[in-house]
Amino acid sequence: MDSVKALWNYRGFILGSVRREFQSKYLNSLLGIAWTVIQPLSMIVVYTIIFSQIMRAKLPGVDGSFGYSIYLCAGILAWGLFSEIAVRGQNTFLENANLLKKLNFPRLCLPVSVIITALLNFAIIFGLFTLFLLITGNFPGWIFLTIIPVLIVQVVFAIGLGITLGVLNIFFRDVGQAFGILMQFLFWMTPIVYPLSILPPRVQELLALNPMTGLMGAHQTILARGQMPDWSALLPALLLGLFFCYTGMRLFRKHSGEIVDEL
Repeated sequence: MDSVKALWNYRGFILGSVRREFQSKYLNSLLGIAWTVIQPLSMIVVYTIIFSQIMRAKLPGVDGSFGYSIYLCAGILAWGLFSEIAVRGQNTFLENANLLKKLNFPRLCLPVSVIITALLNFAIIFGLFTLFLLITGNFPGWIFLTIIPVLIVQVVFAIGLGITLGVLNIFFRDVGQAFGILMQFLFWMTPIVYPLSILPPRVQELLALNPMTGLMGAHQTILARGQMPDWSALLPALLLGLFFCYTGMRLFRKHSGEIVDEL
């Protein structure tokens, strides 16, 4: 409760950080906030062109001319949110080194700012995607609301991982470089552009150990199939997220003095 109260007291600081992030990212850009849409859209277009003919007949429970595109959008947009929070969370202490050295404020403000910024970016592109579902007649109905708990689990996992790696990255800078490479492998080891069902049973068992498999599958089940997700598949991501949140904050508090010196 003390942490929540402290965050509320510093809400102006958090909102100011989010506003500065948007201004620095879009203010001097000709297309401005449109880049939030262009980047994931370009990925979706490329993957749709490359994989649509291959995957169209291999998506069980997904029908219609937009079936694969919706499946792909659901996965890529969800992955983009996870990636932004985890990567930015991992760099947040280094990026805000001057603030940590000069100002006294609740350190939780930094990851909270990362989460809010990422969710705003996600809301823009996801809002357009939802409009697309409505226009094309593919809106899943009330099942759509089940995306909320899925997003909560995803955010907890992403920020927990980001904070833990962020603390380690202060002392071991190779962590950040290695994580960037790991994210590339993790993308292709997660059923985003392909369905899990087309893989050999042994490979399916291995990929099921990846906590992102359950998360991406939940998004795709809700948005592409209009069905209730398998809630048990989200448990690994939730437990790991809570573990990483606890571990990351414990590491930060334990080594707070050393962290300032290293920065």
